[in-house]
Amino acid sequence: MNRKTLSLAIACALLPPVAWAQETAPAEPADAQQVNTLGKITVTARKREETLQEVPVAVTAFTPDTLDKLNVRDLGDLDAQVPNLTVYAARGSSSTITAYIRGVGQSDPLWGVDPGVGLYLDDVYIARPQGALLDVFDVGRVEVLRGPQGTLYGKNTIGGAIKYISRPLSTDLEGFGQVTVGNYGQRDIKAAIGGGLGGNDALRARLAVADLHRDGFGENIVTGGDVSDKKIKAMRFNVGAYVTDAVDLQFALDWMEDTSGVRGAQMLAPNPFAPSIFAPNPLAPENAPMADRYDVRNGMPNINDTSMHGMSATVNARPNEDWTFKYVIARRDSDTETNIDFDTLQAKVADVKAFYRDQQVSHELQANFDSGGRARGVMGIYYFDGEAGGQVLNNFFNLSFGDTQGTVYTESFAAYADWTFDLTDQLKLDVGARYTDEDKHAVVFNQGYLDDSFTRPSGVVVADFDKTINFKNVSPKVSLDYQITPDIMVYGLASRGFKSGGFNIRAQATAVPRSAEPFDDEKVDSYEIGSKMGFFDQRLFLNLAAFHNKYDDIQLSIFTAYDSNGDGSEDAFFGDFTNAGSGTVNGFELEYQWLPTEHWLISGNLATLDAKYDEYMFKNVNIAGQQEFTNAPDFSGTLNLEYRTELAGGGNLSARVGYSYQSDVVATTEVTRDPVTGVITRPITQDGYGLVSAGVIWKTGSNWSLSLQGTNLTDEQYLTTGYVIPALGVRTGFYGAPRQYSLSARYDF
Repeated sequence: MNRKTLSLAIACALLPPVAWAQETAPAEPADAQQVNTLGKITVTARKREETLQEVPVAVTAFTPDTLDKLNVRDLGDLDAQVPNLTVYAARGSSSTITAYIRGVGQSDPLWGVDPGVGLYLDDVYIARPQGALLDVFDVGRVEVLRGPQGTLYGKNTIGGAIKYISRPLSTDLEGFGQVTVGNYGQRDIKAAIGGGLGGNDALRARLAVADLHRDGFGENIVTGGDVSDKKIKAMRFNVGAYVTDAVDLQFALDWMEDTSGVRGAQMLAPNPFAPSIFAPNPLAPENAPMADRYDVRNGMPNINDTSMHGMSATVNARPNEDWTFKYVIARRDSDTETNIDFDTLQAKVADVKAFYRDQQVSHELQANFDSGGRARGVMGIYYFDGEAGGQVLNNFFNLSFGDTQGTVYTESFAAYADWTFDLTDQLKLDVGARYTDEDKHAVVFNQGYLDDSFTRPSGVVVADFDKTINFKNVSPKVSLDYQITPDIMVYGLASRGFKSGGFNIRAQATAVPRSAEPFDDEKVDSYEIGSKMGFFDQRLFLNLAAFHNKYDDIQLSIFTAYDSNGDGSEDAFFGDFTNAGSGTVNGFELEYQWLPTEHWLISGNLATLDAKYDEYMFKNVNIAGQQEFTNAPDFSGTLNLEYRTELAGGGNLSARVGYSYQSDVVATTEVTRDPVTGVITRPITQDGYGLVSAGVIWKTGSNWSLSLQGTNLTDEQYLTTGYVIPALGVRTGFYGAPRQYSLSARYDF
């Protein structure tokens, strides 16, 4: 391997879980049988070229071929394919992302709050979850890094990072067109074209578009409208000017519009307040849970629109063989309007209309050094300036009307470095650190109104503040890796992750003064050991990781009840955001790939997670013993079995069947038993379940390929998340997708 070749991307492309490369064994006798092996894949996890078995990090990556075989349509479909990763659409949205890695994440898409798992689009950090559940089209790689990331990334993400990397520019004219049809009226069109412009290799461009449609999984039985449908349009445009061999300029533009409507929520229990106000019978049809898990009878408009667009410019400079410099400037904007019918009834029990807006500008300058000697590394500085605002209009029982609005301004500066030293030919030391200086400035004004026109203030102001808080942090990393044999490497790693604190936009400062004060930053100290192993002449790869995380000042969003009229009973609620305390998370991860013959590939993963609260302070009482971590299943795993063969008439055929399993999980963050009032609240939980998928891809040997895919073939019913608000009688859940199947035809040129 030539270490003098430096990577310009923040990347980490490991061998895909179900993709395999063929390499021919060195010829011995002329008639010796060819042996197929799992290819040694070049990776750039530390911004320099290394092979799969050399890189001492827990990371998984997916190539375009793998994504097609796994039928990955958006980032949520990666959920089972990466150990200890949970990804799904947040509550009533189709494109707002919720992501957890190793029990660390953020379930509430509240504006002004940083996510626990960072999302990057072509090296640019996406600060807000709205619109961030990206659809996969014309992708070069999707990568998932597990554990704290900071010494190699501009924005320190405490739980891990997901990277979406567009297909690179080419000098040759190339592209594709793809049409997909499926059940529930699925009709998708994807296409891309790119190459050199005007016959000049120095100027290259690529345009990719997607138009994605699906009818609803259910319907609103009152209006007849679709529920949980999909209507997304997306576009990416990239231009590159390769001025000299040492300097190139890249410009990228992306756009997405989601007009899918509201994702359906299933009432899990009758609302105890609705019958007494709106109907004489608690089990009346208009108040009882629906028979179909996707049908609704919501009374609010079916509007859940999100638009997102971004642009970036990148300058790469290589003044000599030892140094590479990169500068990235980017701007991103998004807007969302959504209607949240918490009660899922025609009655106005808990109706919320929300508006979110976000804009961000970031600058990042990187320097990468590798002279071919015993030391190499990367250094960088990063600046982020963001503005996240919103407004929420609440109508409770058509009697109480509130307006929550505010803006959080974030200004963040960071400097980071990560260096590797070859202590011997087999033993390597990697050290890094990141310094962060971040200001959060919140302007909040929450007040009541007299009616649902929200034009006549009641004179009741529950929060009115303009505050700023500063966070400073140094997050170090140190690791050692030892190459026992050419095929077996072991490593040990210690790192710190950091996520800044901030302010709760939904503060109820009158009843709970603490809610207008800032919440603290949270930290994870992570200790990991692992191994990368190849056996049987590179026909079996085993990647192992075991970790111990100490998680402090955990940030949680909880619907909190309070006494609104001083009568001693907790008859109202607000969305609280606070630091719960500390916890310990231990886990083990195994990724495996085995090529027993030239036709068969067995791959997948196994993961365990033991997440416990050490301290959880609620109303000055430590309730750690009764609380459970959200989105932290004790066990999960995936098995993929693939058969691939060349066809006599040309082309090849690939057939796959997959099974994934997840043990029971808590999907919401409620306090299960109030230590003061004794009130018991059951969070939404999902028992263990398994999903079956399968697919067949026929590549004809010419430009055409056909793909038949199916997901959740047993039509398993499983919850991903939901709402539990006792003060409003709300207990609703959101189900994962039902059985789906599709047929795609693709033409590549």
